Amino acid sequence: MVVVYVEEAGELTQQALAFARFLAEPLHGFAAGEALEVGGVETLHVAEGEAFASYAPAAIAAALAELAERLSPSAVIAAGTQRGNEVLAHLSARLDLPFAANCVAATPGDLFAVTRVRWGGSLLEDARLDGGLKLLTVQPHSVAPEEASATTAPVERFTPELDDADLLVRVVERVPAAAGGVSLAEAKVVVSAGRGVGSPEGFAIVEELAGLLGGAVGCSRAVTMAGWRPHTDQVGQTGTKIAPDVYIACGISGATQHMAGCKGAKTIIAVNTDPEAPILASADYAVIGDLHEVVPAISAELRKAKGA
Repeated sequence: MVVVYVEEAGELTQQALAFARFLAEPLHGFAAGEALEVGGVETLHVAEGEAFASYAPAAIAAALAELAERLSPSAVIAAGTQRGNEVLAHLSARLDLPFAANCVAATPGDLFAVTRVRWGGSLLEDARLDGGLKLLTVQPHSVAPEEASATTAPVERFTPELDDADLLVRVVERVPAAAGGVSLAEAKVVVSAGRGVGSPEGFAIVEELAGLLGGAVGCSRAVTMAGWRPHTDQVGQTGTKIAPDVYIACGISGATQHMAGCKGAKTIIAVNTDPEAPILASADYAVIGDLHEVVPAISAELRKAKGA
């Protein structure tokens, strides 16, 4: 049996379910606070209580530990999101067990042989995961998602025992993002820019192009560090990992950390003045030129094709 932490009812959860099903069956799901609509699991176990009204990683780990003690699964698996990795890190510390993050492959057995992404995606590490209970997360977009089942799993609710230490870190307020637009993580087209845009106002041409393509706007870490765009727009190892059909990177050099976030893109188009920029080694197409000239020119052709 494998327990899968259902952070949200979306594609990344379906990827984690596909990964887990290869290792063992049956699959059981675990959710904190809310019974999310998820198929493909025998039972969805939902931790209830005021502690789960918001995100509290240590409390969620405590609930997972209690569930694992009751069900005795061979593994607990989560999507390799920021929250998935954080919750399983807490669970690892609580149970004093090893934890393998961002796995792309695993072999069933008494000792799981796992392959995981290291150093921002620049290398793959083969390792063996010891311990009676295996803890691992699945690198986003590294496996095909399991088809979502039309049947919602039966729900079993329980109230875990928690102490004050489990609530020391929790979300106390949420600030909603600006309404409208396409989600960066799910967009089929992403247009990103780096510090080469020159200023926050420089993103106007990037936003125009993304709008014409029905896509989302992304950026590099340097841009968020400069305060030009929110962290939610950042593509990279410490930002959002994306897998669009088309990724257009404007004025982005292509540091390892950035490429770790966009390596799942089917087609990468780079616009850069530097013919030696590292991103060109990963690009399917490249335009050597000033983004302030190239991007408006592309937008003009798109408007012409649309008759606008």
